[in-house]
Amino acid sequence: MNPAVRIAKRLIDVASASVALTLTLPLYPVIAAAIRLETKGPIFIRQKRAGQLIPPDPGARPDSFRFEEFHMLKFRSMRADAEKLTGAVIASKGDPRITRVGKLLRKTRLDEIPQFLNVLRGDMSLVGPRPERPELMSQLAMAIPFFEERMRGLKPGITGLAQVSLGYTGEVLPGSEIEPYAKELQNPFDVPGAENSLADDMRMKLLYDLAYSVATDRLSTFLTMEARIVMKTPLVMLKALG
Repeated sequence: MNPAVRIAKRLIDVASASVALTLTLPLYPVIAAAIRLETKGPIFIRQKRAGQLIPPDPGARPDSFRFEEFHMLKFRSMRADAEKLTGAVIASKGDPRITRVGKLLRKTRLDEIPQFLNVLRGDMSLVGPRPERPELMSQLAMAIPFFEERMRGLKPGITGLAQVSLGYTGEVLPGSEIEPYAKELQNPFDVPGAENSLADDMRMKLLYDLAYSVATDRLSTFLTMEARIVMKTPLVMLKALG
């Protein structure tokens, strides 16, 4: 990442997180009450997530990779025992583990506002690739070529180019700019039963994350991209698209 971009990005993160925490603080007791009234369990959850890609140690295999890890804060949107039997899995459409309040929080992204604390601490950035669980990130990186490169030199973000351009897991949205090319990019070998697969969604997400990474090479392109994503995020939240 360009050094000037790194400094500008951190200044944007600190300023935006400070303002966002101040503005959203009145929502905390309302959200907390809604969560507690529907289900028993904690109001907040702390999940281990994969951060920036760590360069391999000298002498290590070139294809070996590790990620910085941190604990991400969220309002709880699932049952308290959601992963008791399954372990870490990616949430899907119609996921039965998500509560009714949780569905609303996820559609509006209100479950993610505690992450501004992660931004202030430097664990995350306002804009960046979506943070994945470490165990899932390793599996995805082994299954999808160059998937780990989305985190090279970048901290995960509350919002991002993929988050405002695609669906929750990375599915192509109707009428989006990439929809005309979806058939060529998804299941290109026409494998039976592989239509609308999670792997295809993740590959689409990777394309957008890499495009954002390229934009951080120059301050001018970074500021343009950052402004575009930040301005588009409230619209995505209101329309419950991302």
